[in-house]
Amino acid sequence: MSELVEHVDEHDRVLGIVERDEAVRESWPHRVATTICRDHEGRILVVRRSETHSRFPSHYDVMVGGAVDVGESYDEAAVRELAEELGVRVPVRFLFKFLCRGGVGPIWFGVHEALLSSESLVPDPGEIDWLDWLTVAELREVVDQWCFVPGGREALRRYLGSGPDGGVGGLAAG
Repeated sequence: MSELVEHVDEHDRVLGIVERDEAVRESWPHRVATTICRDHEGRILVVRRSETHSRFPSHYDVMVGGAVDVGESYDEAAVRELAEELGVRVPVRFLFKFLCRGGVGPIWFGVHEALLSSESLVPDPGEIDWLDWLTVAELREVVDQWCFVPGGREALRRYLGSGPDGGVGGLAAG
């Protein structure tokens, strides 16, 4: 049996419980919790999904995350996914959510931010083939050149436009 998710409407209200594969196949909105990770220098973590990943294999992404389980909050799912994919348990801060229609959408992305230490990461090889920390300037250069997950690209653009300096979201560097 596939994982179960909450089928939601255009306003992120629960309509019922369905299998995730069915939600994708039928284009039913469901929830995914994601986290954009920063380090103490203000760099952003970029990952390349494993070549065996079920969705967007070998694509780059700035979001670490996955489906929100039935009855789980976006925040709870974001913390769980960071532990599963990067081997870290850290607090997350909810930033925004949006209905992404690109890729395998529509999907409600709950986007969070977390401050991580690069030494503490233990990536799950079934999920992540490669990772590195890029500055915002470096990331802006490659986001349209590298093969990025469409939802990750959209979330990054929203994130970079959300900060008080007009270019960097949330956490202060340093």
